Amino acid sequence: MDKNLLSILVCPANKTPLIWDKTKQELVSLAAGLAYPVRDGIPILLVNEARQLSLEEAEHYRQHKQH
Repeated sequence: MDKNLLSILVCPANKTPLIWDKTKQELVSLAAGLAYPVRDGIPILLVNEARQLSLEEAEHYRQHKQH
């Protein structure tokens, strides 16, 4: 994911920054607890296309974000 693009994208549900997960090809919103898919390099920033993060996933991202 292009760092410049990532710096301007926000969660459509609450306008908070997103975290890029290269392995899962998703943009993660910790505040909303959602993961938005990126298909063929295109972020799909639609709440109805996002999946809910599990508690374990959210904790993993919180810990990783602090390092």
